[in-house]
Amino acid sequence: MLRVSAKINETDIDIQGVGGDVSSASQGVEFGLQLMLFAESVANRDSHALGASRQALLDVAGPLVLVDAAGVAANFQRMVRIADSIGIPYDNPDSSLGQQVRDELNLTAFTSARHTFKQ
Repeated sequence: MLRVSAKINETDIDIQGVGGDVSSASQGVEFGLQLMLFAESVANRDSHALGASRQALLDVAGPLVLVDAAGVAANFQRMVRIADSIGIPYDNPDSSLGQQVRDELNLTAFTSARHTFKQ
């Protein structure tokens, strides 16, 4: 979605920021580094990092961006849990686009990939 949004808005991004690459996170994304660190701390359920990243995002972006980011993170967590619990299948794992994204972001490096992707 980020890639498509960037193309529509004619913005250069480095998709590696999604996968945790600090030097890529801010390219084309306002507050990108702080948003990435916030998202990672939410996903990792790291309360210490969450407090620090939340404050850093608040400091640079303000309360409206922080609330939006928290809402997006909460909604994503909700959607994933619902999909997992009712057994919604992952999109076609053999599609070339899916494989390209998995390769580009090195998604198979995540521990949970062993339950999701063909290795």
